[in-house]
Amino acid sequence: MALTQQLARVAPQYLVQCRAAAAVSSDGDPNWNPPAEDTVDLDWAIWALIWFCQRMRIEGPCVQVLKRSISGDPGGDVEFLDHPGVYDGFDSPPAVLAPAAVAEVALELAALDVGEILSCLPPDPLAAAEACGFQGFNGHPREYLVEHFELLQSFYLIAGRRGLAVVAWTD
Repeated sequence: MALTQQLARVAPQYLVQCRAAAAVSSDGDPNWNPPAEDTVDLDWAIWALIWFCQRMRIEGPCVQVLKRSISGDPGGDVEFLDHPGVYDGFDSPPAVLAPAAVAEVALELAALDVGEILSCLPPDPLAAAEACGFQGFNGHPREYLVEHFELLQSFYLIAGRRGLAVVAWTD
């Protein structure tokens, strides 16, 4: 099974409930089950976009905000989510962005122009895929990258408007 980037929008109170559930569970199960409409699978797209930005030496806040949006902030006190019921344990445990940080990231993502970022993406599909770190990508990656970036922007915009935290993990 391939690893993909996962995000969930959750109320801070939901994290409190999950922490309490993990504390009383014999196996530490936090009963993690955020609503499907508040989760998103970003596949590998944002990793590829970060790879591309770094490779092309794109200046500005692009790489930092993309990394933060999928990695959370350090010290988020969500160790209770380090459980097989939440993620497969292959990569780092889940991390969180608090509601105030989510609002910041939402504004920073909204300020990014993915068309401008991808303006130097080669027109040749093979060269474009290679520039994004893809091997064996079928077709040109531009549409894939734009679609997932816009999904990330929208996800954070909604989370910011609703005052939610965002939990990020790889599964």
